[in-house]
Amino acid sequence: MFEALTRLFGKTEQSSDPNDPKLSVAALLVHLAAVDGSMKDEERQVIRGALMDHYDLDEPSVDRLIKQAALRDAEAVDFYHFTSGITRLSMEDRIEIIRIMWTVVFADKENHELEDNMVWRIAELIGVSSRDRTVLRNQVRGQKKAETEDESAQ
Repeated sequence: MFEALTRLFGKTEQSSDPNDPKLSVAALLVHLAAVDGSMKDEERQVIRGALMDHYDLDEPSVDRLIKQAALRDAEAVDFYHFTSGITRLSMEDRIEIIRIMWTVVFADKENHELEDNMVWRIAELIGVSSRDRTVLRNQVRGQKKAETEDESAQ
């Protein structure tokens, strides 16, 4: 019985440092994509691409990271666990994280109020100003709108 309890409450094997900002960012993106009730394929692809580009990861590495991030997200009770390490990054990196979050939000061409609220809360927690958050939102929304118009014209 003791062994069963040990297995039940034992830590899952994780090869990454739980304070790794890369893992925290991935967990926030996974949570953001599902916050409106479902994670769409477009959101999955944007998350994979953003993590691969931003952290220079190959496909197997990004797949492992996303799997670890999903596990970490499922265990989390709040965002502080993810944002505490991110606040140590440069302001440029923190702003880029918010830009990536907006890219995930607009991946499905919708901006659900829960997504908007989550980006607002994360920006506040990591010290990105309301002005920067709003400018990034408008930039990403404008880019998505332009892409959609280009696709419609073809």
